[in-house]
Amino acid sequence: MTTVLPDTGVGPLLREWREQRRISQLELALRADSSARHISFIETGRSRPSEEMVLRLAEELDVPVRERNALLVVAGYAPRYAQTPLDAPAMSSLRESLDRLLTAYEPYPALVVDGVYGVVAANRGVALLLEGVSEELLAPPVNAMRLTLHPEGLAPRIVNLPEWRADLLAQMERQIALLRSPALRELYEEVAAYPAPGRTAAGAGVADRAGWRGRERAATAFALPMLFEHRGRVLSFVSSIATFNTPMDVTVAELAIETFLPADRETAAHLHAHVAREA
Repeated sequence: MTTVLPDTGVGPLLREWREQRRISQLELALRADSSARHISFIETGRSRPSEEMVLRLAEELDVPVRERNALLVVAGYAPRYAQTPLDAPAMSSLRESLDRLLTAYEPYPALVVDGVYGVVAANRGVALLLEGVSEELLAPPVNAMRLTLHPEGLAPRIVNLPEWRADLLAQMERQIALLRSPALRELYEEVAAYPAPGRTAAGAGVADRAGWRGRERAATAFALPMLFEHRGRVLSFVSSIATFNTPMDVTVAELAIETFLPADRETAAHLHAHVAREA
């Protein structure tokens, strides 16, 4: 994932980040142990910030690691954060830890994605969801958003597809607002253009519409569920996303671990029974 660097200098970029965070120059100055006058001079290009100041402001503005490198480059400094490929020897302990985490979460689905939703690891619980998905979508590199929203992917079996699709697209919109990523924008435009057929309980092969709506309401008491048809049953999941605290590498900063927790006892029992049959 690349970052587009404008020609306007680091000052306007820092101003954009400050305005996006809805922080005044005075508040930022207090946080960064500086003065509002100095912040104003930096933003207007009248003062060139030191490397330390660029990093301090980026920290206070919660700028993503990749974008901090971009700020440094525009300011005339070398990037501070490495971008180590996940398959590099230096990442072996991280890969092993992620594999242990995903395995421990079984039989529930869990996967790891990068900054543009490329799937870098997944457990056997995810395989349950992929039954019937087009082979083309499963060919590397696999993308989680394409896999979920494509008409030949998971979309036909997501019972509450309109709600789940809207939530995923809103998630991508928030990321696009935060990151200057042409690749992420291109992916969003692609998946947002996929047809979104309406789904009903009958269309999913489930006769009791009131039943699955009741389960949806129960789950939405605390989170929007993904209602998913599997072999004539509707499974209910809520998802959570975890990232690394204080990452010092761009690759690590952009990894996200998404887990799918059963939202009811029926789903949990079905997953355990499925694993027992497949063993």
